[in-house]
Amino acid sequence: MATIRITMAQALIKFLHNQYLNVDGVEIKFIKGIFAIFGHGNVLGLGQALEQDSSNMLVYQGRNEQGMAHAAIGFAKQSLRRQIIACTSSVGPGATNMITAAATATANRIPLLLLPSDVFATRQPDPVLQQIEQSYDLSISANDAFRSVSKYWDRISRPEQLMTSCINAMRVLIDPAETGAVVLSLPQDVQGEAWHFPEYFFQKRIHRLDRRLPTTVQLEEAFMLIKHKHKPLIICGGGVKYSEAGNILVQFAERFNIPFAETQAGKGTILSNHILNVGGVGETGCLAANLLAKQADLIIGIGTRYTDFTTASKWIFQNPDVSYLNINVNLFDTYKLDGVQLLADAREALIALSTGVKEFDNHWGDQVSQAQSKFLKERQRFYNTTYNSYDFIPEIADHIDREALFSEFKRLTQSVLTQSNVLGILNDYLPQNAIIVAAAGSLPGDLQRMWQTKSYLSYHVEYGYSCMGYEINAALGVKLAQPDSEVYAMVGDGSFMMLHSELVTSIQEGAKINVILLDNMSNACINNLQMEHGINSFTTEFRFRNKDSGKLDGGFIPIDFATIASGYGCKTYKVTTIDQLKYALKNSQKQSISTLIDIKVLPKTMTHKYFSWWHVGIAQTSTSEHTQQILKRLNAYIEQARKY
Repeated sequence: MATIRITMAQALIKFLHNQYLNVDGVEIKFIKGIFAIFGHGNVLGLGQALEQDSSNMLVYQGRNEQGMAHAAIGFAKQSLRRQIIACTSSVGPGATNMITAAATATANRIPLLLLPSDVFATRQPDPVLQQIEQSYDLSISANDAFRSVSKYWDRISRPEQLMTSCINAMRVLIDPAETGAVVLSLPQDVQGEAWHFPEYFFQKRIHRLDRRLPTTVQLEEAFMLIKHKHKPLIICGGGVKYSEAGNILVQFAERFNIPFAETQAGKGTILSNHILNVGGVGETGCLAANLLAKQADLIIGIGTRYTDFTTASKWIFQNPDVSYLNINVNLFDTYKLDGVQLLADAREALIALSTGVKEFDNHWGDQVSQAQSKFLKERQRFYNTTYNSYDFIPEIADHIDREALFSEFKRLTQSVLTQSNVLGILNDYLPQNAIIVAAAGSLPGDLQRMWQTKSYLSYHVEYGYSCMGYEINAALGVKLAQPDSEVYAMVGDGSFMMLHSELVTSIQEGAKINVILLDNMSNACINNLQMEHGINSFTTEFRFRNKDSGKLDGGFIPIDFATIASGYGCKTYKVTTIDQLKYALKNSQKQSISTLIDIKVLPKTMTHKYFSWWHVGIAQTSTSEHTQQILKRLNAYIEQARKY
């Protein structure tokens, strides 16, 4: 057997270079490149290997380990999980910075290959700089923290272990049912150790996407269920998008006149203007989908995990005869809500259903078109609403001085723009093939309820982990995946301050992204959550500390975000009027560098709920009469949801 003597790090790079994915006969190089921040632990191991021969894999210079890993997630998600960018870090904080990103990838079922450096396998120089020592177990390092958020984890303590570990890493990365974060922990001494690796280990490997077929027995159960139902509602989840099953879903829905709703991950698979597309469903669902969800007697969930936002905490589906048909490649998900299981690839399952279902007694009548008509009117009202007084502040917030809040914000910003009005203008003025990226705060709710997708794969919202700080960094990854599209990171002021490190990398790479920053001087989504549950605003608005009260209830803290981005080298715009916004949107499209549009918007001007409920818990005892009243109402909701 022919061998080649190289270091473990060199062998790893050589192996990664030769991995390919075959999807329906199309062969794709699976690992495009590597994001890297070098420090002790990887600079002389993996860094040396990459400098010597990166094997045509691009090496991107990250600014923050979490940020670059989120960029890698954005790239893989926009690439429909068919190509990835790996990430390498130093030991200690460099490694643990990536744990949040690992959780984001695993929650969203997105392949992410992390290569954190680890402390010495020999333990000879222990404790090294940045090492955490546990006296009860010397085999533990900080990298063990990845275990709880990874789909596959391994520590390469000997060079020869690399072969088995790499094969298993690829097994998980390409598996649509089990994919997520894959972590290969690399001790810094082992990275530089040489071994005689067999040459066959580095041969080109072609991995094939498994399109699992439904079994005959499961199909018969599905046919029987559908036969006895009259008001079905399809939920289009992320699995439909990754399977590229949108066209098949449309054909199936049109044949039997079945309306379909969308999850955050599924939105953008089918354009919003389709006659049967009733929009987002659940806690952040729109008027049309939620109206129909309450009446549906069959929920056909395709490629969805049924999160609490999709099901409104298992409360939105209220027909006493409702049943569930769960189509998923993941067996765990098919069992949810005690549904009928159809374990299969979304595309293959829909093809089989289209063939097997001969007729269907549909009782929806004109209810679908009526619900859509109501939604379109509501969407227009939402986008066109403006305010010039404090009346926009909800009455539920009766414990705050509404007029003072409005006056102070207007004085500081000279703006009376609303978040709803801004989103309406954005929806109308962005290029048709523009891609929007969002993740946390009130924006995902507004976008799922009201945003109209105009092109395929134009909606990229991370809402499995809802990770603040994902938006700008992931937008870079999206741009690397689709360089010919304008990419817009939709972000609130809170998320911007969390993490925007790879904005600099976008400039370095000439990968232009556009940041749409809506500044309402607060973590407003959570502030609203407080208000809705009878709690005063408490440490969610961005205010100075009041010397008299000792609390953070002084004046608002104005921040010039445009100046921050300008310092990075971005083209920036300050917006307080509609005309300024329209100019910024038009002019930013002409730029070749990344841009940031700093828009000051009135607080509490996002969408409201549409017949939904979110089970977040509430204090069982409180001195607030308002909180006690809300508790009684929530207990009734809980009783409704307990049947699941």
